[in-house]
Amino acid sequence: MTTLVEGPHPGGFLVWETARDYTRETVTIASGAGVLAPGTVLGRITASGKFAAHAPGAADGTQTAAALLWGAVDATLADAAAVVLIRGPAIVNRHEITNPGTPTEGQIAAAHAALATLGILVR
Repeated sequence: MTTLVEGPHPGGFLVWETARDYTRETVTIASGAGVLAPGTVLGRITASGKFAAHAPGAADGTQTAAALLWGAVDATLADAAAVVLIRGPAIVNRHEITNPGTPTEGQIAAAHAALATLGILVR
């Protein structure tokens, strides 16, 4: 018998938001960011204003969590437009968001704190 595995759904991480027209925006995911799943924590590249996966050890702006990716996107070979949860008030499920790479508990806590400054509470 074949085992089916259901992946994350667009916006499946969202518990509550005040108004979708206020909390979400369409942004550009930088070329080379790869294939990203819904709920991926993103950082904003300072030089370009584009977004990429959050990278705590970076020094290009992506070291600070700045948004959560709404739906899957493939920015492997070219920039890609994507919807993100970029501000609150909003509450998200911590078990439904993805912290790229292998961050430490401290780095995850720092990302959650950065999202909280945007009004996005991770519960």
